Amino acid sequence: MPTEKEPSKTLIIAAFAALYFVWGSTYVAIIIGVGELPPFLFAGLRFFLAGMILFGFCRLKGQKVPPYSSITRISISGIIMLSIGTGSVFWVEQYIPSGLSAIIVATVPLWFVLMDKRQWGFHLRNKWIIFGLLIGFAGVLMLFADKKVFSIGGDQLQIISFFVLLAGTMCWAMGSIYSKYAKIEGAPAMRAAIQMTAAGVFSLLLSGITGEWAHMDWGKITYHSVLALLYLVLIGSVVAYMAYIWLLSVRPASQVGTYAYVNPVVAVFLGWFFVKEPLSLQQGIALVVILTGVILVNLAKERK
Repeated sequence: MPTEKEPSKTLIIAAFAALYFVWGSTYVAIIIGVGELPPFLFAGLRFFLAGMILFGFCRLKGQKVPPYSSITRISISGIIMLSIGTGSVFWVEQYIPSGLSAIIVATVPLWFVLMDKRQWGFHLRNKWIIFGLLIGFAGVLMLFADKKVFSIGGDQLQIISFFVLLAGTMCWAMGSIYSKYAKIEGAPAMRAAIQMTAAGVFSLLLSGITGEWAHMDWGKITYHSVLALLYLVLIGSVVAYMAYIWLLSVRPASQVGTYAYVNPVVAVFLGWFFVKEPLSLQQGIALVVILTGVILVNLAKERK
């Protein structure tokens, strides 16, 4: 990763593409995996393996391990963002479609604006950012309304999953902002490796505490789950997560968070294509509205 103050626009575009499209596809990979692997165990294996791979790569490149104080702060942010934030996605996709999960996560940019206190002076005075976020969230509501999760007599686990995942999105934004402003030493790739390793250890411990290990039948695991895990480790974590951490260091958190508006587009389409999740005309219209919100937010940032 380059360290110059003005990184190339090509690299920035490539990093945003990884967030927009790769992370959109991870929702389908997760729903395939949780069909055979318990959610916390699945998440723990993903983060721990990805963290160790990235840590080994960083050491081979000669990157130093940060001091203990920085490791502690990095680990805290990793647990909040990944174990709690992304881990909630693994849990809720036992009960709700992958596309709907991505739609709920699309509220992340709103939480960025509300929680990033240092940027309030700009965010709350820029009508285009607020307008773009509101338009994007209106599209999310349109998509969500089509799912009828809160219909009378509906599945209570779906309702619980909604609030669990909503809390997870808040934790993701909180951990990301903490990671951005905390006094932390170390290269971005090394910090990402420590975050993922810490999140992996925490998730595996949580898996053991909740009894997932005791009820796991390893003999029933198929190659579909193995491929889903490998994809999440190598592409969804190592490649895309490195891009996310780096972008946080060169772009405002609220702008980086706009990936959550595009992810539902990819997730809903792939969910329909691969696992036969329903896709209606209302959902298609809502996706266009969401993309409009993304464009407005990005244009406002470019003007500044």
